Amino acid sequence: MHVLKGNPKRGLLGATIGFFFGFASVALFGSTASMFKEILQINPFWVGFLVAAPSLSGSLLRIPFAAWVDTTGGRKPFLILLILSIVGMLGLLLVIHSLSFEHTARNLYPLLIFLGILSGCGIATFSVGISQVSYWFPQKNQGMALGLYAGVGNLAPGIFSFLLPISLGFFGLSGSYLIWLILLMVGTILYARLGLNAWYFQLCQRGWAKEEAKQIARKQYGQEIFPSADRLPLGGSLVQSLIISGKRWKTWILVAIYFTTFGGFIALTAWFPTYWRSFFQLGVIKAGALTAFFSILASLSRIIGGKLSDKYQGEITAMAALSIVFLGSFFMAQSHNVWMALCASMLIAVGMGVTNAAVFKLVPQELPEAVGGASGWVGGLGAFGGFVIPLLLGAIVFKEGAQGYAYGFYIFVILSLISLFLTFVMKRRQTINLSDLEPPMIWTKKDERISRRRTH
Repeated sequence: MHVLKGNPKRGLLGATIGFFFGFASVALFGSTASMFKEILQINPFWVGFLVAAPSLSGSLLRIPFAAWVDTTGGRKPFLILLILSIVGMLGLLLVIHSLSFEHTARNLYPLLIFLGILSGCGIATFSVGISQVSYWFPQKNQGMALGLYAGVGNLAPGIFSFLLPISLGFFGLSGSYLIWLILLMVGTILYARLGLNAWYFQLCQRGWAKEEAKQIARKQYGQEIFPSADRLPLGGSLVQSLIISGKRWKTWILVAIYFTTFGGFIALTAWFPTYWRSFFQLGVIKAGALTAFFSILASLSRIIGGKLSDKYQGEITAMAALSIVFLGSFFMAQSHNVWMALCASMLIAVGMGVTNAAVFKLVPQELPEAVGGASGWVGGLGAFGGFVIPLLLGAIVFKEGAQGYAYGFYIFVILSLISLFLTFVMKRRQTINLSDLEPPMIWTKKDERISRRRTH
């Protein structure tokens, strides 16, 4: 018996702690956006771009870093992303502490964008953790495990959205960034202590041949999922993981759905502080509290969504949840009352949270041969919605004025309908592979039966 470190519970705990602290930067930018708006004297479109800056790196870097998990396990890419986020936050703290906003306002904007992008690297830990946790757990328990991981990790923006306005009142902007930086460093240290790769990757790191490592991890430890890209030379493994998953049509359906729900979740977590303050003239603390309520509700719903996906299948759970997103978005677009808007935002939060859990129940289920690559595509391009959607919301407000804050939610009405249709298609063709659609039908003279040649 080969004694290896850790177990699924520790693997889940370490990844969840790392993601929780890494994800908080999206809330930090969202809660201070209105302050930057006054300092920099910029219109709503550029405020939206600033708010979305951490989401740019937080989404796109998920693609290569998640695929990297298939070759090395999650520990190394996870730590690199957290360290990059620390560097970005340290730069932001130094800029805010030392420069005079009144005299350098215009010059600060590009620098803040760059540092925001760098600090957003912590958000990209999501897909790394998804892959890392997926390799630890058997398929029958992955919905629950991934729901807990993402649900608890996603609590960070909500908690920070609530605490930051209070912190700003007591410690100011630079003091609040200092507190966040310290917490991020603490989270990184905790992950370094607790975060472990699954048994297969530990065996490979100890020098075992990959096929032998698979056999040991499967027979002695019960590991079920292994990367198929490990059969290739090490230099091409990361790329191959992306290629394998990129050729699967279900990958791109899951990307589209996740763009709507998780990209939408990031976008609204960053956008809601501005929405509540500008559209309903609420104070900073109230706006932060309502944003926190949305984010926390969506995160807790993700935990429930994982259990529902294990019980009722990911596709069915996603279709039901997307219907809720559609209803909430429609009412939000019609709302001119705080209470109606609050109720509608609750529907959106629940629908998005449950759908997000369902999507990552489906990733290891439908694409077990390249979980890291698939998690990268889905998590990266899906989370890119957190960058794109605030720009669209800002553009609508810029064009329509205050009324644009309501009209902007028609974006989610359209996206939820598209995602609902795509989920239905995936459910109907659950047993059909894309490769089945391409080869021609050929008659064999010997037995006069139709034989389909499949090329993979």
